[in-house]
Amino acid sequence: MSPHATGRRRVHRIAAAGAPLAVLAALATAGPAAAGTPAPAAHVTRTATLGDIPLGTFSNALLPGTVTDDRGVDLGGIGSDIYPAGRKGEFWTVTDRGPNGQIKVGGAKRRTFPVPGFDPAIVRIKVSGDTVKVLQAIPVTTASGKPVTGLPNQAGRDEAPYSYDAQTPLSYNPDGLDTEGVVRAADGSFWLVDEYGPSLVHVSARGKVLTRYVPQGLNLTGTDYPVVEALPAVLLHRKINRGFEGLARLPGGDLVLAVQSPLSLPDTDAGEASRTTRLLRFSPKKKAVTAEYAYRFDPVEVVDPSEDDTSELKISSVVAVGGDRLLVEERTDKAARLYLVRLGRAANILGGRWDDEATSPSLEQLADPAASGVPVPAKRLVVDLGTVAGVPGKIEGVALVDRSTLALVNDNHFGMTDGVGAFDAQGRLVDSGVETTVTSVRLPQGM
Repeated sequence: MSPHATGRRRVHRIAAAGAPLAVLAALATAGPAAAGTPAPAAHVTRTATLGDIPLGTFSNALLPGTVTDDRGVDLGGIGSDIYPAGRKGEFWTVTDRGPNGQIKVGGAKRRTFPVPGFDPAIVRIKVSGDTVKVLQAIPVTTASGKPVTGLPNQAGRDEAPYSYDAQTPLSYNPDGLDTEGVVRAADGSFWLVDEYGPSLVHVSARGKVLTRYVPQGLNLTGTDYPVVEALPAVLLHRKINRGFEGLARLPGGDLVLAVQSPLSLPDTDAGEASRTTRLLRFSPKKKAVTAEYAYRFDPVEVVDPSEDDTSELKISSVVAVGGDRLLVEERTDKAARLYLVRLGRAANILGGRWDDEATSPSLEQLADPAASGVPVPAKRLVVDLGTVAGVPGKIEGVALVDRSTLALVNDNHFGMTDGVGAFDAQGRLVDSGVETTVTSVRLPQGM
C-alpha cells in the first residue's frame, strides 16, 4: 500500500470517529503532495482591528464611577481568549486583569496597575471587513454586583500591586480575577479561567460570579462570592502569572483547563527548566475535576527558532474539536504552533503520585516523562503559525470558524510597555502602537 493510501485511510478513520474538523487531522497525517505540486500552505485571509475606545468611557458605561482616570489608555486586552458567539463573524472575548506592567525599583520588579478601578469584562465582538466592533460588554461582578477588579488576591502569594509609577502600594482584593479564558455554556452562563488562584469561575449570563473553584488549601477568604476548594492542591505551585490560561468546552459539556506553564515543583528552577505542564478535565455536573493529563511542550527552539529560554513556553489556548480531541496552542510571545491532541482515559494521572508534592523527582523534573512511565498524550502538528505571514505576535485566543478557518486574537497589553517609559511626565500612556486584531487564517484543504 502506498504512503498516500495509508494517509487517506488514517484521515477516514478520524472522520468516522465524529471529529467535526477532519481537515485538522488530515494536516497531521496526510502523505506528501504529488511530485511537482506545491504543498498548500496556511495563509491569512483577513485582519480586522479594534478601534480606539477610551478605557474610562468603556468601563464607566458598564459600572459608573469605577475609573476616575484612565491615563490615556484605550480598551485592549480583549485578546485573552475568543469563542464563537453563534453568528457569522461574532465572537465572545474576555479581557485580562487590565493594564499592568513592571518597573524596577531598587533592583526589584514591582507590578503596576495604572487603572486599578478597571473591571474585567466579557466582550461580544463582530468582525466586519477590517474592523472589530464591540456589540456588547458584560462586567464581571461579585454576588452583590460590585466589580471584582483585576487586583491580586493574597499577600505573600501574588505580586504586590502598585500605582502606575510603582511608588504607591495598592490594596489586595480577594475578589480580584486575572481572567484568561472564556466559553459559553448551553444555559447562557459563562465559564472563565483565572491566573491568580489558579481558578475556574462560573459566571451568570449577566456577569455575576456564581462560584469560584480553587485549589485545595488555597484558603482564600473575604470574597463576595462563593469559593469552593475543588481543584488539586498541587496547583498551589503554579508559577506567578502563569496559572490557568486556556479553556475549552467539550461537546458533552465538560471543560478542559490548561495550566499556562509547568508548575514550580519542587521549586522555581525546576519549573523554569521543565517542558511538562498539565491539563485538567472538569465536570460542571459533578462540580469536580475528573481527569488530569501531563502535556509535553516541544523544545522552545522548535516552537520559536529565535528563542532559547525554555521558560518562555506557554499554553494560551485550547479548543475542542470533537469527542475528546483538542487543539492546543504552544507559544512564545513571538511564535505559536497548534497541535491536535487526544485526551484518552489511559493518560489520566489524577490523584496519583504526580499530584503529591512530596514525589521526587516531580513530574516537572522528569527529562522524559514517557520513559519514566508517565502516560503523555500524543500530539500532531496542525499548523506552525510562526511561518504564516501576517499573523501577529502574542496570540492568546484561537477559535474554529469552520472546517478550514481559524480566528486568532492577540493580546495587545492595552498598548502598554514595561519600564519607566510606559507613561510620560504627566502620567499619560506612551502607547506601544500594538493594536488588538482578529486574524483569519485559512488552513490547507484537499489533503
